[in-house]
Amino acid sequence: HEPQFDYLKSIEIEEKINEIQWLKRQNNNLFLLSTNDKVIKLWKVSERRYKLDGFNLHDEYGVQRDVQSINTLRIPHLVPVNEILVEATTKKVYDKAHVYHINSISLNSDDETYLSADDLRINLWHMEYTNVCYNIVDIKPVVMEDLTEVITAAKFHPTHCNHFVYTSSRGTIRLCDMRARALCDQHSKLFEEPEDSTTKSFFSEIISSVSDVKFSSCGRYMVSRDYLTVKLWDINMDTRPVETYNVHEYLRSKLCSLYENDCIFDKFEVVWGGPSNSILTGSYNNFFRIFDRNNGKDACFEASRESAKPKTQLKHCKVSVGPKRRKDEINVDLLDFNHKILHAHWHPKDNVIAVAATNNLYLFTGK
Repeated sequence: HEPQFDYLKSIEIEEKINEIQWLKRQNNNLFLLSTNDKVIKLWKVSERRYKLDGFNLHDEYGVQRDVQSINTLRIPHLVPVNEILVEATTKKVYDKAHVYHINSISLNSDDETYLSADDLRINLWHMEYTNVCYNIVDIKPVVMEDLTEVITAAKFHPTHCNHFVYTSSRGTIRLCDMRARALCDQHSKLFEEPEDSTTKSFFSEIISSVSDVKFSSCGRYMVSRDYLTVKLWDINMDTRPVETYNVHEYLRSKLCSLYENDCIFDKFEVVWGGPSNSILTGSYNNFFRIFDRNNGKDACFEASRESAKPKTQLKHCKVSVGPKRRKDEINVDLLDFNHKILHAHWHPKDNVIAVAATNNLYLFTGK
């Protein structure tokens, strides 16, 4: 992605990557979808092990030969290269379909279509067509002053190609069925936790905004992330989550300062681990937390250069709230909110995780 300029709205489109989705592997090449705020691109990643040699009109360095000196006809042939070259080429560009910033893309289980979501609309694309897409969700009101929520994420079901979910800034998750109607403004199910009146505050609506949602591999469960918690939902029960995990509850007393420095609007990802038995998400101070669903325990670790050294065992991190703390604890007032892990991923087969901390990528492997 390269920086662009939208002349219609007089805004600059950054070259940043908002999300990457890998396509299922069909041959030796890899294909992926990537998106910034406005443009989606399909990439082909391939390895080149051979190169062409034996040209007649120029040598191996591309220098033109003297035609008078050519006495024999050479047949070009492939020769192996000393170093394998990895090439990434753009195959298709999908643009000019979103007025607002794209926040997520999701591949369908049919391997032919995908969806892209911005703040107010969700579009359905076919891989082969770059100039046509279908609007399947549109929550834009006639009068923008009546806007009460925005779309924060959208994901396809892993096995049912007609089902997808999208989350909102009001803490809701809507399940839609494309078989019911072409425009899925009317959801099939609404997943929302009842609001606790005892804990309601000025920040309640902000911290309840769902920043990410993921289906389990079987498609039976969903895991969602809001600012303070991770919630596990059964797709057959929309009244309340079946499990709730606190990520950094110790920050509840710091919401006012987090609001002033805009950290309260950070969007954390959440991912499944293994056969949907573990959950991984990030936090501040380069902390990331892993929840084990089998025993209900959780562990907090720090991504740092010291912990990323080979054969280094990760140490558990603990945060204290009061004035007294143990030697192995860090006080909540000493947390660095500029260092945070917003993006993470768990290998689909191996016990390997990747976490992105600011401008560093850390890989950790389990025993």
